Amino acid sequence: MKVLVDSSVWVAYFRGASDLPDVDWLIEENLIVTNDLILAELTPPLLVRGERTLVSLLHDIERIPLTLDWDDIIRLQVTCLRNGINKVGIPDLIIAQQAMQSNLALFSLDRHFRLLSTHLPLNLH
Repeated sequence: MKVLVDSSVWVAYFRGASDLPDVDWLIEENLIVTNDLILAELTPPLLVRGERTLVSLLHDIERIPLTLDWDDIIRLQVTCLRNGINKVGIPDLIIAQQAMQSNLALFSLDRHFRLLSTHLPLNLH
């Protein structure tokens, strides 16, 4: 199964987090995918720091097109609020929606995705 790697994982990985050995394995097995939203979160700070090679490598990863279903985003937000999962931003709801719609596992370090997965068919890596 392909894995959508959230920006939280990439940031920790770029900082040298030693507890993320799965990222190297996922890269070697060509199982990582990304989307324009994650790239938009990661690219600007990397460009400011002059990390053009890293930006180029990120842009070489298979990119899954975003198909936004705003009614579904609203439904996801209502599910969050009804279950006490507060302060989940629209970008994270879009990422969760895409993972579910595209049958992707989601790899994130953000706690709210674990909470979401108890109420939604969100497959976490």
